Amino acid sequence: MKHQLRIHSSRKTRGGFKTLIPTFGHAAGVIAGASLASVGLELFLMPHSIVVGGMTGLSALLALTTEMRLGLFLFLLNLPLLFLYRKNIHGSYGIFTVIGVLVFSLGTLVLHPYPSLIDEPLLAALIGGLSLGLGLGLALRFGGALDVAEKAVKQLQYGRLSPERILLMLNCLILIGAGFHFGFLQALYSVIAYLSAFEAVKLPVQGGIFTLTVRIKSRHCAAIQGELLRYLNRSAVYRLGPEAPGDEEGMGILEFQCHRLERSRLISIVHQCDRESEITFLPR
Repeated sequence: MKHQLRIHSSRKTRGGFKTLIPTFGHAAGVIAGASLASVGLELFLMPHSIVVGGMTGLSALLALTTEMRLGLFLFLLNLPLLFLYRKNIHGSYGIFTVIGVLVFSLGTLVLHPYPSLIDEPLLAALIGGLSLGLGLGLALRFGGALDVAEKAVKQLQYGRLSPERILLMLNCLILIGAGFHFGFLQALYSVIAYLSAFEAVKLPVQGGIFTLTVRIKSRHCAAIQGELLRYLNRSAVYRLGPEAPGDEEGMGILEFQCHRLERSRLISIVHQCDRESEITFLPR
């Protein structure tokens, strides 16, 4: 039987200082992720001419072909897209993403003069992809991003093509371009690094034992959904079922997952929207 923590409040919870502390924690998490990602790029992947997908891979490809600094392309390719779609991006996500991209760009500039930590390209591809993926995942976990390619693609309309397929096609083009420019063997290393990064991103995002399933029962689900997406970058699913039959009172249920460290801030955000809400936490 799963242990449940049920919270019911009939009074308004004060945000203030309790809400402010996790904000600094999230910024620190994004900065740590950006630092880890810059280590993976400059100390493992770039010295061996290994690229990955997304804006990060495109920036690496341009930096290797033009012999300009990687940090410059990371800055120039990511921030304009973020500014272009700013109306569709929530405030805290945009702020944390700007912080992450700036630290990511500066980190690669600082680490550029240093040599590769590993001379073997295959091992560098594996470790560099792992470091890059963990860094990207940490930034996503704490409400920001280091690569805005996926966010930008989702804002556009492609008819029958889904954003995921378009992003996959762009990544394939980047890897093919790397293969034509650097040769088949380097393209193979790039694919290995891409797959390593792709799998590593999931580790911080999924959270494992640190992740809780959250169920919120409220009459103001739409408002709570918006605030959770804005402040925690969490997408909650609204449903009607046996526990929310959609009666005259308009009661509904939201379900999503959060990190254990986000619990106190989540409670504060939800109670600011609905002081009568009921929150249940369940281990995954």
